[in-house]
Formats: sequence, structure tokens, C-alpha cells
Amino acid sequence: MAIATLNPTTGIVEREFAPHTPDQIELILSRASAANATMRSTTFAERAGWMHRAADLMDADLDRLAALAATEMGKTIATAKYEIGKSANGMRHYADNAERYLADETPVEPSTVGASRARVVHQPLGTVLAVMPWNYPFWQVIRFAAPALMAGNTGLLKHASSVPQVALYLGELFERAGFPTGAFQTLLIEGAAASRLIDDRRIAAVTLTGSVGAGSAVAEAAGRNIKKSVLELGGTDAFIVMPSADVARAAEFGANSRTQNSGQSCICAKRFYVHTDVYDEWFPLFLEKMRSTLPGDPFADGTGFGPMATEQVRAEAHELVEDAKAHGVTVHTGGDLPAGPGWFYPATVLTGVTPDMRIYREECFGPVACVYRVESLEEAVDLANDSEFGLAASVWTGDQAEIDALQDSLQFGAVFANGNSASFFGMPFGGVKDSGYGRELAGNGIREFVNVKTLWQA
Repeated sequence: MAIATLNPTTGIVEREFAPHTPDQIELILSRASAANATMRSTTFAERAGWMHRAADLMDADLDRLAALAATEMGKTIATAKYEIGKSANGMRHYADNAERYLADETPVEPSTVGASRARVVHQPLGTVLAVMPWNYPFWQVIRFAAPALMAGNTGLLKHASSVPQVALYLGELFERAGFPTGAFQTLLIEGAAASRLIDDRRIAAVTLTGSVGAGSAVAEAAGRNIKKSVLELGGTDAFIVMPSADVARAAEFGANSRTQNSGQSCICAKRFYVHTDVYDEWFPLFLEKMRSTLPGDPFADGTGFGPMATEQVRAEAHELVEDAKAHGVTVHTGGDLPAGPGWFYPATVLTGVTPDMRIYREECFGPVACVYRVESLEEAVDLANDSEFGLAASVWTGDQAEIDALQDSLQFGAVFANGNSASFFGMPFGGVKDSGYGRELAGNGIREFVNVKTLWQA
């Protein structure tokens, strides 16, 4: 895939970028390696000052960055501004909490391990390579970069080839804010080159958000080199509605979840399991909300959602819908490719989805909802868990006992009750099964890329 800004609203290539040459890559690696010693010697207070400055710079650049996100991947201006603001606040969170998250620990009374002094410290690993996706081009990067830098590591960003201008902005942001030269840099390279880069001894660890195939390749390279890796690989997230739920709210939030970011969100609902007692009340409300949420110009006020990010992503989503049609699915709205320029796709609602359809198993990265009628909580749990993925789930019920049972039995990295799945600075984020391993955010995220060192003294 070319490294280019291909406007998804028009289908026109606006800018192209040459990949970094081997000599340029070597220079970037050398700078990162040299910066490790400097970063390791800085204090939390110094790093926090720079991180706050980076957040302030991002806030100051808000309008320009929102327009860039709309141009490079089709995000609406309103949602782009929200993402950029969240990214800036994520940097502030780690600036203010990193020292607490990585504080020295005394896990046992020293005498119980035959010591006069025993403690655990957390030290940086070195250079961490991040392979990041296009769907949240700022937030996905910041939730890696902020904890990695605050822990004293250096970072290299291999961003998606379709958002090169965002990647270049982020590659300069932290040095502008005061971090040492080489502390955080962008690599303009193809995806396959990222896996090969892991072979370099100067790379200490790697984190990836992306597809199962990309995650498998990175995990293989990291394993071959005995290097730490963290993977977030998406999901087919479940949305369960029980009879005691606020049905109208569950319908509105469900539709919002499925159309958010043009359906291009790992963590938002894709499979809807609705109890038969409220199905006939919930489904028309949900369907009307989906029908009335329309794709359009991401720069225009009131647009429901923008185009899909690339022609390939739209084609892959539509291919799953076409396969379902061929196997007898019922399409209640959407499901057809619109005429005209750009990679637009309508909000689509399917029922009658069966296991012989690809969409039953595969993640559909677009505004397509698969809705199922269920007879019981137990059936909803069984169907929700019948997936290779396990990132997040959302359950809707007014019964605390049901909330407890659902949150306990659903096999996901997170289960939200009476609210849509989301990511928060202070809560760990990640999945199980094919959704990956390791965690981002909170204290768990910053401790993924440190050496947890035991210090024992007789």
C-alpha cells in the first residue's frame, strides 16, 4: 500500500510520501538508541513537564489536526476534535500519575526473604516499536506513547500508511515539547518492514493494534527475538439487552455504538443479542435510529458519520454483507454500495445471521449490525462467548444480579453495564482470545514496557 493521503470523501490522492530509505531508517534507530541513556537519566518531574507541554501543543493545534483526520481517514470534525482532546488529556493523565504507577514497592517484609532490604523497582526497557492503525490515528498512538515515554523509554511509530501526515505530526510533537532528540520518532515504512525491524537488537519491545494477521506476524517476530509484545487485535463485540433494561436508551446507544467512527471501531458493538420479551419493542427503535444516521461530508455540521477510511476497508465490509445475502440473511436497511465518489457505506442492519455466513465469525469493520433474538440470559452468554474474539461487551439490564452474572460469565477483556464500551485513562484496556494479549492504559499499560527488577540486600 502506498504511503499517501488518499481522501476517502473524494477518492483523490492529495499527497504521497516516499518510504524512508535504509540509511534514513538506520539514522532513526541510532537516534533512538542514543536517546535511551538520556531518557533513563531524566526524572519523572522533567518528563511530566514535557508531556504537559505536548498536550498543550495538541490542544493549540486542534482545528488543524481535526481537519487532517477528516481528510486522511474520513472522521467527522466533531469526533476528530473529541479524539484529539482525549489524547491531550491522556498525556496529562500519565504526566500526573506515572510516578505513582511506577513507584518502588516492598512486597514482603525483608526478613521473610532473608534480607535486610528488599524492594521492587520499575526501569525502562529501551526503544519500543509501535505499529498503529488508522481508525483512531491520534488516540491509538498517544495511549502507547504517553506511558512509554513517561516510563523513560523511547518510541518509534510505524503508523498506518493511509495517515502519513498524522504520523509525521506525532513524530515531531514530543521533541517540540522538550523531550530529547530521538525520544519519539516516526518511521515511514511498509507493514512488512515493521516485522523485519523487530530483528534489530536496538528494538527492545513492540506493541501493535491491528488485524489478527498483522498481530500474528509481529508476535512471531517478537517471539523469535525473545522480545516483549502487546497486541490489541479487534473484536466482534457483543451487546446484550435484557427485559429490565431501559429499552429506548439501549436502542439509541446501540445504534450510536455501531455507527461510531463509520463502524470502524474495535471496541464497539457488532453483535446484538436481544431478549425476546423486549425484542419487538427494541428492534424498531434501533432500526429507525440506524436508518436516520446517515453518512456524509465529514466537514459538514450534523453529519452522522463520514466515509470509510479506504476503498479496501469498504470492500471487505461489503463482501461480508454480500456473503450473508447469498446465504439468506434479511437486510432491513442499507447493505448496498452507494453511487458516487468516496468510500461511503450506509448503516446496515441484518437479521437471520447463521453460522454458515462469514459475518457470523469475522469482524465486520463497518456500520453493519447483526441482530439476534434470544430466549434467556444463558443463551445470550453462550452466543456472545461463541467467538474467537474477546475484546469488550456491553450489557443492558436493570437487575443487579443479572449484571453480576453477565460480567462474570462473558469472556471479554471488559464488560460494560448500561453504557457503551469505551477506553479510559485510568482503566486497563485489552482483550482475550484472538483479540490479543497485554494491556494498555492505567497502571497496567505503563508497566507492560518496564523491567520489574527485584533488589535484595543481605
